[in-house]
Amino acid sequence: MDSDRQLVVKSNHIIEASYRLSVAEQRVILSAISQVRRDKPVTDEVLYSVTAAELAELCGTDPKTAYRDLQNAAERLQTRRVSLVLEPDGVTIRSRRRRVTCWVQTVDYIDQEGRIEMRFGKDILPYLTGLQREFTRYALSDVAKMTSAYGIRLYELLVQWSGGHREIALDDLRRWLQLEDRYPSIKDLKRRVLDPAVEQINEHSPMMVTWSQRKTGRKVTHLTFEFCLKKTPEKLAKPKRKTKLTDAEVAQHSRPGESWEDARKRLGQPA
Repeated sequence: MDSDRQLVVKSNHIIEASYRLSVAEQRVILSAISQVRRDKPVTDEVLYSVTAAELAELCGTDPKTAYRDLQNAAERLQTRRVSLVLEPDGVTIRSRRRRVTCWVQTVDYIDQEGRIEMRFGKDILPYLTGLQREFTRYALSDVAKMTSAYGIRLYELLVQWSGGHREIALDDLRRWLQLEDRYPSIKDLKRRVLDPAVEQINEHSPMMVTWSQRKTGRKVTHLTFEFCLKKTPEKLAKPKRKTKLTDAEVAQHSRPGESWEDARKRLGQPA
């Protein structure tokens, strides 16, 4: 898989959308998102290819496991839904609404090649192209080796937020992760969701995270996350044969929560 394409771009509407995907399904979706071109018009007719061999190399998994995971993901992805909250924009949306749409419209599995080809749904594409006003970018490698679906989602929620601090209402987190009535006690939520997610982020991503809880009265209502880079990236050496970095290179040296424009400016790159 070409490293120049391994950049995930998601609208913040998707970051805070309500959906649930397995780790294997997230890896496939994120690998396909990293292939979306943002320098030309994108339609829902474009096919994105993901192979088991690419996933095995990217995630550091056994090729046989990657082959099985890809096949299982291909069978389920077409039925996966995502629920977005759309706010009035004064033009096309006049009242707050909740939109339920699909991630993909078709998925083809090519058994002999250990590969799938997929088309994103028409309604989801605008949220994956960077055309929305507020969006989040990060390197696919930041989450590739995570084995917790909650870890990937929590990482995105923190990278979305600059400043190294984010407080999340517990009800919002439950809705975004589609936890519904599972893990009703904070003790169970901590053991099954929060601690594994934070452990994965601290082990596999460029970020270190700690968290605490805040009560309203006697009830835990908010979670507070503090996060920072594990180490400050060294000053980037000037490229020998090119003056402009690729999107993937900028993403590799960007800081969590840093906007695309700020990252380019800090790295001495043209806008």
